[in-house]
Amino acid sequence: MVELGEKDESAPELLAVVRRPQAGPEDLPEGDDAVVLVLDRPTSPGNVGSLARSADALGAHAVVVTGHAADPWDPRALRASTGSMFALPVIAVDDPAPVLGWRDRRRSSAGQVTIVGTDEGGETLLPHADLHGSVVLVVGNETRGMSLAWSEACDVVVSIPMTGSASSLNAAASGSIALYELARRRWT
Repeated sequence: MVELGEKDESAPELLAVVRRPQAGPEDLPEGDDAVVLVLDRPTSPGNVGSLARSADALGAHAVVVTGHAADPWDPRALRASTGSMFALPVIAVDDPAPVLGWRDRRRSSAGQVTIVGTDEGGETLLPHADLHGSVVLVVGNETRGMSLAWSEACDVVVSIPMTGSASSLNAAASGSIALYELARRRWT
């Protein structure tokens, strides 16, 4: 039990065996106000799980993990998500193409879809960004930021206003703040 639970100090109280949900691009949402969180090549399973938890708590409809990335079903990701990985579709794809195809289909049926990238050098402050309609929120790799493919796909790249000496936030913190801003606007 200690080995299966991957805990050093003791055996877990519970060990669950579950079937991993099989979600694909066909599970992307159809609503007019959809929020899709894209994690571009994340390396930390903990960040994947933490962002899935934030996505679930703040009303996102799907999480997409793209590129060579941490496994969203890694036990560390599952622990960090506290079960949220099972509450919404978590879709792993090789590149942006499936999400961009979804965006194009949505736009052709008169649906507004904005791809919003996050970057400390983003030209638009998050509070000033137009975030109406459906939004694809892209959070880049923890070290290198967004890939060129995602950067080019973005309609807008936002930054989070900050004070103090920190030059940036980690991926889980910045993604959670951006998800909160999207949710806050929909709640008011």
